[in-house]
Amino acid sequence: MKKGYVIIGANGGIGKATCDLLLKGGNQVIGAVRNRDEIADGSRSDGVDYRSVDAEDWDSVDTLFQGLSAEGFPLAGVALCVGSILLKPAHLTRRAEFDSVISKNLSSAFATVRAASKALSKEGGSIVLVSTAAAQMGLANHDAISAAKAGLEGLARSAAATYAKRQIRINCVAPGLLRTALSERITGNPSSLEMSEKMHALGRIGEPEEVARAIAFLLSPEQSWITGQTLGVDGGLSRLRS
Repeated sequence: MKKGYVIIGANGGIGKATCDLLLKGGNQVIGAVRNRDEIADGSRSDGVDYRSVDAEDWDSVDTLFQGLSAEGFPLAGVALCVGSILLKPAHLTRRAEFDSVISKNLSSAFATVRAASKALSKEGGSIVLVSTAAAQMGLANHDAISAAKAGLEGLARSAAATYAKRQIRINCVAPGLLRTALSERITGNPSSLEMSEKMHALGRIGEPEEVARAIAFLLSPEQSWITGQTLGVDGGLSRLRS
C-alpha cells in the first residue's frame, strides 16, 4: 500500500517542493491550502489531492484529519509548511503583528500536532514542523519570528517525548533564507540579497527543494530512530562563520 502524506501549506515554496518530491517517491499526497480555489480548479492535475484548511483554526485542522480518517486515507506523515516573515525590532512591532506571527507559526504547529497525533495509525508515523535558523541564533530584527519558532521547536521536543510510546516521531527543519515568494522582498533587492548571501557560510541562499529533501528524509519510515530533533538546512548560517 502506498504511504499517505499531508502537506499543510502545499502552495508555498517549501510545501510545493515537498509535495513534488513525495509524489516522485510513489506516495499519496494531500495538499492542504487555505483557499483550494486558488489551485487550478482544485484539481489533481499535478497529482496532489488539494483540500481546504485554515492552519490557524484548530477546528478546521481537526476537520481535515477527521475527514481523512473517515476516508481511510493511509496517513503516514504530516509536514506543516505554513509560516511568515516579520523583520522588526520588538519596540516597533504592533500587537496585531505579533499576534499574527504567533498564530501563523506557533498556533498552527500546535493545531497540527494535536490533530495529526490523533489521526496517525497505530503503527505511528512522522510529523515535521518548519522552524528557522533565526531561532537558533541571535539575528537582529527577528524578535517576533524567533520567539514563535523557538516555541515551535520546544513544542516539537515535548510532543516527541509525549508520543514516542505510540511511535510517532516529531522533528523540525530549520532553514536559512530561501528563494521563495515569501522572501521576495529580501531576495528581490540586490543589496539585501548580497548581504544575505554573505551571512551564509556556503555563500548563497537556499532553494525550497533543498529543504523539501530534508522534510522527506524525516517523514520517511526509514528514519524510524530520529525524533525530537531540529535539522538545520541553512547553508551554515546558524553554526558557522567564514
